[in-house]
Amino acid sequence: MWKEEKEGTRINQKRFDQINAAAPRTMAVGCPFCMTMLGDGIKAKQLEEKVQTLDVMEIVDKATRSGDAEA
Repeated sequence: MWKEEKEGTRINQKRFDQINAAAPRTMAVGCPFCMTMLGDGIKAKQLEEKVQTLDVMEIVDKATRSGDAEA
């Protein structure tokens, strides 16, 4: 399932650099592999304090909560 790169830039770092060019505070992902890949890119650049990855459903959950009511 996993394939390690033999040459060049690691794919997680390349994808992170592409997205990070927009200077996001949050990166939305739709799959566990992307969550891991981008999270690893963030850690490699030591940007854990500035950028986070969240699943799309986590963002929807936060956006739809009102007051103290729990779903």
